[in-house]
Amino acid sequence: MVVAALSSFLAPFMSSSVNIALPAIGREFSLDTVLLGWIATAYLLAAAMLLVPFGKIADMHGRKRVFTYGIGLYTLASLLCALSPTPLLLIGSRILQGIGSTMIFGTGVAILTSVFPPGERGRVLGMNVAATYTGLSLGPFVGGFLTQSLGWRSLFLANVPLGLIVIALVFWKLKGEWIGAAGERFDWIGSAIYSISLVMAMYGLSLLPDPAGAWVVLAGVAGIVAFVWWETKVESPVLNMYLFGSNRVFAFSNLAALVNYSATFAIGFLLSLYLQYIQGLSPQSAGLVLVSQPVMMAVFSPLAGRLSDSIESQTLASAGMGIMVVSLLLLALLGPATPLGFVVACQVLLGFGYALFSSPNVNAVMGSVEQRFFGVASATLGTMRLIGQMFSMGVATLILALIVGKVQITPEHYGAFLTSLKTTFVLFAVLCFGGVFASLARGKARA
Repeated sequence: MVVAALSSFLAPFMSSSVNIALPAIGREFSLDTVLLGWIATAYLLAAAMLLVPFGKIADMHGRKRVFTYGIGLYTLASLLCALSPTPLLLIGSRILQGIGSTMIFGTGVAILTSVFPPGERGRVLGMNVAATYTGLSLGPFVGGFLTQSLGWRSLFLANVPLGLIVIALVFWKLKGEWIGAAGERFDWIGSAIYSISLVMAMYGLSLLPDPAGAWVVLAGVAGIVAFVWWETKVESPVLNMYLFGSNRVFAFSNLAALVNYSATFAIGFLLSLYLQYIQGLSPQSAGLVLVSQPVMMAVFSPLAGRLSDSIESQTLASAGMGIMVVSLLLLALLGPATPLGFVVACQVLLGFGYALFSSPNVNAVMGSVEQRFFGVASATLGTMRLIGQMFSMGVATLILALIVGKVQITPEHYGAFLTSLKTTFVLFAVLCFGGVFASLARGKARA
C-alpha cells in the first residue's frame, strides 16, 4: 500500500507542477501556444502508447518487476528533464518520463488488487486515489514556490529523491511477485498498431486546422479500428476485446473514465495560463489558487472509495459527473475581473465531483474482472485516463490555435485567449454531461 501510494503520488505531482511552470518554460525557450502544450502532451502520449502493452507484459512476466523498472526509468527521466538545454531535449525527456509512468501505473493498481480481498478493495483503492490527488494538491503549491524561487528545473529535480525512496522501499519491503498470465505469448503486432495509431491521432490534432492534420487523424482512427479487428483474431491479444463485449460494467466504466478525463484534464493547464496571464498572479500565488481542487479530491476520495464497497458505483460516479458539469459551466463565466474566490469555489465543486467519480469507478472496473486480467484491466483503465487527458489537451490546444493562433500569449491576445477559454469550458461541460449517461449505462456492479 505504501509503495503503491508513493508511486501514485509522483506522476500527478509532476503534471500539476509542470502546469504552473509552463509560462516560465515558454519564456525561457520562446515557445508558442502549441509547443507549450506539447510539454504536457508528449508525456501523456508516450504513456498512452505503452500502457496496455506494459500491462500485458506485467501480467506475463511479473508486476513487481515491471513496476521496479518503471520507477527507475521515471527517476532518471526526471533528472534529464531538469538538465535539458533545449525544448526538443525537454520534450524527449518528457517522453521517457511518460514511458516510466506507464510501467508504474500499469502495475500499481493491479498489485493492490492482487493483494487485498474484494471487501477491502474500495477502501484501499480510495486511499491510492487519495495519494494521487495529494500529488495533484501539492503540485501547484510546491511547483509555484519552486518555480518562483529556484526556477522551473527544480520541479524535475524534486522528483529524483522521491523516486529513489520508492526504489529503496521496493527492494527493502516489497516481497514476492505477482504473475497472472504466465506462458502466454505477447502480441507484438497488435501493440505496434495500437501505439502508432495513437501517435498519429494525437499528432494530427496538433496539426489542425491544416488539412494535413485531418488526414493524419483519420489515419490514426483507421489504425485503432484495425487494432480492434486484429485483437479479435489473435490467440493472445494485448487487450482482450471479450472484456468489452461481454462485461457491461467493465465497458461502460472505462467509457465513463474516458469521457471524464477528456472533459476535465486540461482545466489545470488553462487555469494556470488564465491566472498568470489574465489575473497577473505569480507562479506561487497561482499555485495556491489551483490547490483547492485536488485538496477536495484527496480528502473525499477515501470516503468515496469506502462508500463504493457498500453503495453502487453507478450511483456515486454518476452523481460526481453531474457535479462536474455544473462546475464547468460556472468556469465558462470567467473574465478579466472575476474574483479569485469564484475561481476557488468552482474548483472546490469540481474536486468534490471528481472524488465521487474516481474511486468508485476504479473499484467497479477492478471488481468486474477475473484475477488473471487484473494487469490488463488496470492498464486499460489507465489508458482510458491517458487517452482522455491527451484528447483534453488536444482540444484545448486546438481551440487556442484556432482562436488565438500559434503565437506567444501577449497582452494583445488576451481577449482571444479568454474567448478560447470560455469555448473550451462549454465544450467540456457538454462532453461531461454525456458522460453522466455513460456512467449510468454500466448498470449495477453487484447482483
